[in-house]
Amino acid sequence: MNSRFPEAAVWLSAATLVATVATAGSLWFSLGLGLAPCDLCWYQRILMYPLVVVIGVAAIEGRPAVARTALPLAGLGLGLSTYHSYLQATQAQCTLGGPCATVQWQSPALGLTIPNLSLVAFALLAVLLGGTWLRVE
Repeated sequence: MNSRFPEAAVWLSAATLVATVATAGSLWFSLGLGLAPCDLCWYQRILMYPLVVVIGVAAIEGRPAVARTALPLAGLGLGLSTYHSYLQATQAQCTLGGPCATVQWQSPALGLTIPNLSLVAFALLAVLLGGTWLRVE
């Protein structure tokens, strides 16, 4: 760990945990429950999966400047998941093809759908990576 930024290491570790849980959750939906991901889900996965490794290695090596690299990925994922959640909420037609507006699963306790969970994960990552970036500057 970089002793110059001990607080940033905590933020990066938390971000790694969020990305890991989101990745495991998406795999559980497709492999465990047999749900087929739509096009927007695939794009969100493309943005989430590498963050586990990129942020995780940076947390171990004490490189808080990784926030500059990871934050744009989290921002793009946040935008996509917001759009995806909007499609589901309004039942609008997805222009990318596939059943993007279809609700395949909804949390019985919170009422959140898969894109809503993705939105929460990307928002948490954006906050944690933004907090890390502020500690580096």
